Amino acid sequence: MTLRLVEFVVAGNEASDLLPVRSPALLRAHGARRGFWTVLDEGPVERCLALLLERTDGEWVARHVPADAGVENGRTEDGEALAHHDGWVYVFGSHFGSKAGPLRPRRAFVARFREDDAAAGTLPVRVVRNRFRVHRVVNDALAKAPFTPLPPGDRVRRRFIVETLARGTARAKSWVSRLAEDDLPLNVEAATFTPDGTVLLGLRFPVTAAGEPILVELAGVPEMFAGDGDWPVAGRAYALTGVTPPGALVGFRAIAPTADGGYAAVVGSIDALGKGSVLLDDHPAGGGVTSRHVRFRWRPGAEEYLIAGELVADLAPFHHVEGLAELDGSCFYVTDEDHRVALWIG
Repeated sequence: MTLRLVEFVVAGNEASDLLPVRSPALLRAHGARRGFWTVLDEGPVERCLALLLERTDGEWVARHVPADAGVENGRTEDGEALAHHDGWVYVFGSHFGSKAGPLRPRRAFVARFREDDAAAGTLPVRVVRNRFRVHRVVNDALAKAPFTPLPPGDRVRRRFIVETLARGTARAKSWVSRLAEDDLPLNVEAATFTPDGTVLLGLRFPVTAAGEPILVELAGVPEMFAGDGDWPVAGRAYALTGVTPPGALVGFRAIAPTADGGYAAVVGSIDALGKGSVLLDDHPAGGGVTSRHVRFRWRPGAEEYLIAGELVADLAPFHHVEGLAELDGSCFYVTDEDHRVALWIG
């Protein structure tokens, strides 16, 4: 596959995920014929939303979107996944921590906004921080799964779980009751809504003991925003087969629905090389893996926990593809680059 590069500088930061703009009003407001949402790494979600737009004359431009999360301003970080549902764009935090741990409660959040509202003025964003409730229900689903998740190494368990429990206990945080010493740290990197309104969460970590990427179905995400105290419930966990190179560990990097009712995804390394990752210290087979564009089919209520994946394209030499979209007969990828946003079109 031959790829064309379009580079942007957006608030001096790199991008995660790629979500097509569906709002005609938003495209008109920017004189664009098509475009994508992306979320920038590390900062609060209200400072990290951006648009990558192709104008009607064919020029690509980037727009940093001013947003306001109200009382939650400054209380989140590390948005990783974007998804459409019922006129809203949802942003999912990684629910993870820094590369050396511990888990960070600020990353355990879901936010949403109306796409049309971005056409004029400051964008209102609603944030719900779940204080490790998603961590708890996903860990419970993995404990019941008919496959074996890869056990965390000693350093991973100590840095991400034991240290998080110790910090929370010392600070008398109520969320410590939602963590257990034998939990797996979660790194949510991908999400998409299903036709039934549930969410398929794609995990970068954990993976299965065989090195396969894991999906977990999550119900009740929109209901979190009703203010009635409802929290998501995890359904089944699934393993994506046939996409992991021999001897490697592969996690999800992005998921997107396809026009035929299936799903496209990017799978790749469980963490970045050369950045002090405790995960890779314990699991080095998960680092030197190039990204792959794959497809799979999933149906609501599916009882088969193994999902067959099909390779679309090996994206070597890229190790760091963070988002994809299949749109208008083209494939679009965004890569995690230092201090820039790189969009590749094929």
